[in-house]
Amino acid sequence: MMNLKDPCFTRFSKSIECYSLPERFTYPFEYEPHPLSLLAADELQNHLKTQSEWEHNFGLEEGKEGKVIGKMFGVMVVKNSAGEIGYLSAFSGKLAGGNHHKGFVPPVFDALTEGSFLNEGMLRLNQMSDVIKELQLDKSKSNRERISELKTERKNFSVSLQELLFDSYSFLNQAGEEKSLRAIFKDTIHKNPPSGAGDCAAPKLLQYAFQHNLIPVTFAEFWWGLSPKSYFWEHKHFYPACEVKCKPILKHMLEGMLVEPKTNGHK
Repeated sequence: MMNLKDPCFTRFSKSIECYSLPERFTYPFEYEPHPLSLLAADELQNHLKTQSEWEHNFGLEEGKEGKVIGKMFGVMVVKNSAGEIGYLSAFSGKLAGGNHHKGFVPPVFDALTEGSFLNEGMLRLNQMSDVIKELQLDKSKSNRERISELKTERKNFSVSLQELLFDSYSFLNQAGEEKSLRAIFKDTIHKNPPSGAGDCAAPKLLQYAFQHNLIPVTFAEFWWGLSPKSYFWEHKHFYPACEVKCKPILKHMLEGMLVEPKTNGHK
């Protein structure tokens, strides 16, 4: 049952009195799902099977229109300020072509909003590319020089747009400390965030919890739908958070929290 005061806080549909809470939060990169996470995941999966508010082709139904796109979903059991236990739900990336769906936490930063700097910036980049293509049809010397100038201008603008996007993602931890995506990744090997960083389920769930004074209790992620040919994900199986995109982000977000210890030499 959804909470009217907090549309993303979902109460369990059955009593959880027989469940004990974990003493520490889930270590997201290696875990066995806690029974409460399994219950939350089961309820979310039932919702995915029965909801009719949006259409997305997970590849589970024959003859369904649209490209087959399986999706990673996350659930986070949380405690609210009244001491009630419920859970939050999230999806990685976009779902049914959008960032916002009833009952799911919103993105950390929504780059799809109409008139956003990203949309305006992409429009400008496309316009620059169109001009370059037109100039390339006439191979005169003056055009070659202008093409070179435009390509440099396009590259510089693209880099500045990307940096602005990285700075627009700002992640909280339980102490309320904020850190941008660019700041989080500057000390990593690659220096720059990989594509899609910050849009996975785990950061979305923690961000929402911290923003709404919810205490994270336990967490799990599962794959729903057919897997891309190049990956190994299986329908309804649970998986750890991704290390390339999420590990630097979650290191900041989990700072100061009691987290389950790493096992099997996992770093």
